[in-house]
Amino acid sequence: MPLKCIALRKGAFMTDFMLQDKSGDFSDLGNVANLPVSQINSRFSAPEPEGINRTKYRTIWISDVHLGTKGCNAEMLIDFLDHTDSDVMYLVGDIIDGWRLKKKFYWPSTHNDIVWRVLKRAKRGTRIVYIPGNHDEMFRQFTGLNFGGIEIRRAAFHDTVDGRRLMVLHGDEFDAVMLSQRWLAFVGDWAYITAMKLNVLVNAVRKAMGLPYWSLSKAAKHKVKNAVEFIGKYEEVVAKAAGERGVDGVVCGHIHTAEAREFEFGGKTVEYWNDGDWVEGCNALVEHHDGSMEIINWADVIAARARHSDRAVVPDQEPSESREQEAA
Repeated sequence: MPLKCIALRKGAFMTDFMLQDKSGDFSDLGNVANLPVSQINSRFSAPEPEGINRTKYRTIWISDVHLGTKGCNAEMLIDFLDHTDSDVMYLVGDIIDGWRLKKKFYWPSTHNDIVWRVLKRAKRGTRIVYIPGNHDEMFRQFTGLNFGGIEIRRAAFHDTVDGRRLMVLHGDEFDAVMLSQRWLAFVGDWAYITAMKLNVLVNAVRKAMGLPYWSLSKAAKHKVKNAVEFIGKYEEVVAKAAGERGVDGVVCGHIHTAEAREFEFGGKTVEYWNDGDWVEGCNALVEHHDGSMEIINWADVIAARARHSDRAVVPDQEPSESREQEAA
């Protein structure tokens, strides 16, 4: 029986997974199906913890999670969701990797944990805006609909508390490869997945050695001249398009490179924000309550938390001389 991967029901946005047949037919990834919640409750491995002091932001943007792939840093994203909250949250595309699911089914319980946490945010009153990307483009057919408090949009405009207007979109619209040579994009996807597998292997070894997360693929990308030139050109093209639409800036994802830049077009400053990804960089973009914006690297946050925890549990050492005097 084919996979009914994403169950969408009016008034309820939920996931469930049924047995896949040997044919690997994922043609109905975007179909609407009615599946009872009782079938999925037992498939979550990490319940949302109680009593955590969450950092509250006005707005959070995340993208390029790539649920359905082994490259997704699910545990790190779960930790991020458990320690943060916001009035508004934008899911800026490639949340689910339909390209990979069509080829091979992979969906561990931690990926359910992520979906469930997003749904709980919507239930608590957070406005959730989902802007599908090229890897989860099967959801673009639902543009304009609302499922369980999650708004599906092709793009959006966000007004910061200090009055700036930002255009929000995934960003594949500006990728010449995606528009003109789609088959090349799939070849590039294959090479990228190979790099991600190496990334997973490297970090498994680092974790066993007690070392923090480090992205091999991200480091390589910043060393390759062609990649650096492409990223720079991409950022300029996206910012220029935003300026032509009369907005103050743009927020996108797509290229897995978190960045904050300013461009000048015709005397007008245009902000460019990229919220990164949860495969390589593990980044999020946030708006504070005063309107200021910041890119957060969650691997750095976890490392800082671990250092603070280590200091907290190590007792103060008394001078050896004092201890000898007390013993006497």
